[in-house]
Amino acid sequence: MPQPQTVHDVADHKLCTGCGVCAYLAPDEVRMVDVLDHGRRPLPITPVARNGAGATAAVGCCPGVRLEHDTEQAAPGEIAELRAAWGPVRAIYEGYAADPEIRFAGSSGGVATALAAFCIERQGMAGALHIGARKDVPYLNETKYSLGRDDLLAGAGSRYAPASPCDRLDLIESADAPSAFIGKPCDVAAVRMARQVRPALDAKVGVTIAVFCAGTPTTQGTLEMLKVLGVDDPARIESVHYRGNGWPGNARTRLVDDPPGQERTLTYEQSWGDILQKHRQWRCYLCADHTGEFADVAVGDPWYRPTAGDPGRSLVLARTERGVRLIEAAIAAGALVLEPVEPKILPASQPNLLRARGAVWGRLVTLRAAGLMTPRLKHLPMSTMWRHNLSTKEKLQSTVGTLRRVRRKQLRTRATLTPMDN
Repeated sequence: MPQPQTVHDVADHKLCTGCGVCAYLAPDEVRMVDVLDHGRRPLPITPVARNGAGATAAVGCCPGVRLEHDTEQAAPGEIAELRAAWGPVRAIYEGYAADPEIRFAGSSGGVATALAAFCIERQGMAGALHIGARKDVPYLNETKYSLGRDDLLAGAGSRYAPASPCDRLDLIESADAPSAFIGKPCDVAAVRMARQVRPALDAKVGVTIAVFCAGTPTTQGTLEMLKVLGVDDPARIESVHYRGNGWPGNARTRLVDDPPGQERTLTYEQSWGDILQKHRQWRCYLCADHTGEFADVAVGDPWYRPTAGDPGRSLVLARTERGVRLIEAAIAAGALVLEPVEPKILPASQPNLLRARGAVWGRLVTLRAAGLMTPRLKHLPMSTMWRHNLSTKEKLQSTVGTLRRVRRKQLRTRATLTPMDN
């Protein structure tokens, strides 16, 4: 089975997550660009840089290539019954941001935003690195470093579009004090690996906060959603939101020439269910970590609850001792309104993820048998979920269906990575 030699090999073989850690590690060799039907992708700054030392070394920190826990066993203080399927979990909470404005703007209960603000305002952290909409092209994302509550509030809410928050980890490394990092599970995994090779970064990461993720749609998905919303010319867009303003909230957009107060909207089921999830990048179909197993704190939706009329609630996992300390401090300070919940709430809240994880095992086995490049996933058990959580039909879909995808998605052909003109 072939192995990638540089991060450009990873992107060419359609295993890139788009996190941007390679651009941070090798800024003189790698730049991140938006590719319409693939996502955020690394390109060499010069032709010579394609096989440069930096692009080669960055493979060691690439979550598209590998995800690895130190062990499958639960450590003291972890919830043992959750370890195999959900990674390290020390405590589970449910609740919301005490700040009603943050709660309303967030995708669920605003906890990720509120916790980051607490870290800055009450824990002495310098800022928070996260993503938000580009001001000049609102349907694209950019990395932002926020210094306080108002900046964080402006970026609250899920962004179901390609993003590379790790491309500016230099902002954390050069800050005067530790900072918070907010990203998808693969982004947080990249930060963890980068910290192992960059002591200066390791010293400045105050907390990592992961948001649960079902996959990243490409920009093509956003443009299709906007077309359904009646947008013929994306250049006229003033704003794009995918969720928030209630739970789970509508996808909504506004054009520069729309009447005051007017927004074009789709329900979450229409935007994500009918459109966006069909445009997820290929690497997301091979992902075994949808819940931020490498983070200090992970935040997602408590889908076991009915959402109609609820202003928003978050499911919160404290995965490390640092995560427990920060969450408890935020509760004590009145920044978060959370209560502990039983371990069974986690699988009840994310009922599809065990099947998704089992399906990944079937896909990986099939791709390896076909001689195709796959990520290396260590101590993230999957085969048990394949055996016990998938029906016979779903097992066939994860194997025979993958062979069909090899042809349909042209997985034997290197990706053509042409930057968008924006």
